[in-house]
Amino acid sequence: MQIVLAEVAGLLKGNGGAVQKAKRGSVLGGRRVILVLPLLLCAALSACVPSPGELSGPSQSQPTQTATPIVVVATPTGLPPSVIAEATAEELVLVGIYERVNPAVVNIQILGAAPVSLGGDLFPEGEGSGFIIDKEGHIVTNNHVVESADEVQVTLYDGTMAEARVLGTDPYSDLAVIKVDLPVQALRPVSLGSSDSLKVGQWAVAIGNPFGLEGTMTRGIISALGRTLPAESLFTIPEVIQTDAAINPGNSGGPLLDAQGLVIGVNTAIRTTTGANSGVGFAVPVNLVKKVIPHLIDEGRYDHPQIGIRGTTVTPSLVEGLDLPVSAGVLISEVTPGGPAEKAGIRGGSREVSFQGRMVRAGGDIITSIDGVRTVQFEDLLSYIVMQTEVGQEVAVGIVRDGEELVVKVVLGPRP
Repeated sequence: MQIVLAEVAGLLKGNGGAVQKAKRGSVLGGRRVILVLPLLLCAALSACVPSPGELSGPSQSQPTQTATPIVVVATPTGLPPSVIAEATAEELVLVGIYERVNPAVVNIQILGAAPVSLGGDLFPEGEGSGFIIDKEGHIVTNNHVVESADEVQVTLYDGTMAEARVLGTDPYSDLAVIKVDLPVQALRPVSLGSSDSLKVGQWAVAIGNPFGLEGTMTRGIISALGRTLPAESLFTIPEVIQTDAAINPGNSGGPLLDAQGLVIGVNTAIRTTTGANSGVGFAVPVNLVKKVIPHLIDEGRYDHPQIGIRGTTVTPSLVEGLDLPVSAGVLISEVTPGGPAEKAGIRGGSREVSFQGRMVRAGGDIITSIDGVRTVQFEDLLSYIVMQTEVGQEVAVGIVRDGEELVVKVVLGPRP
């Protein structure tokens, strides 16, 4: 699967990166400072030596007085103890997170089979990351890391290597579960946190294998919440976490952690124009992970619920252009034939009108709430259905039709 943003796994091909040497300019800069110091010293000494005119005249017969040189010693100013203590405490927290979580993070190598005409041997296709979630050997990673694999090999933090089986994949959440058969003592699982109470500005720590460099930890903050990422068949992943913690090719499938070392997301994608980290990374929220993963372990798949509509967020310009009776919500343009919304009697657009240079289907119902939760934009509707409901669950959908407010009961169905 190719994510429209620059996906981490899509950039996995190859297994390394070059370590750049120090720039020549920086070396010359240091050399210039060293060369200038002797020149300054010579100038200072020449200023202290008397000129020939000063040595002539009557004063030559008088005893020469030697001035006592004054040496000024700069006393270093230490940092306040409170600053040192704070920095030390921060370091200890980060060290503790790494020592506790890194043993659970694995390097995943994807092997593909060459054509039979070329011998049919397996060859490396890419790399990713993953993390152990239990003592049974289940490992969480991204769907796009393993979806094309003929064979999967896993390397633990201590160098232990094992073949892994793909148990289940879900392209709609870009999650997958693989399993290794190793002794219990070799497995050190992580602890899953919650993405409910996250705040922008909190620490975000990523551990993974960027460019094949095992056990790499980077730290940043949560830059934003509630982002969406494109997924399979025009669907999107809601409630995605944005972070500036450095995420690069090979980090895909690794954990994003909070300050307690709890998993809050699965690193999935970056936005970049260069193919490397630009400070804009994205992680699937752990609450979605906890919802999907048990199904992938037991059934090999997860059926996402859907309401079966296409629509657009109501904006001020749309309200004015189409003379809508609401200021916020989701204008339904189409309902899926035979889908949950159509079965419940919800209506799509009945006519096409030109709006800002494009054709828009107007006249459909406008969704304003679901189960009493206000729907301001399409992402609100998507997030509620994906994160809070299951297939077969009945929801109460508030709509506005021809200026009248209605509540329609809809039984959610599975995505195709």
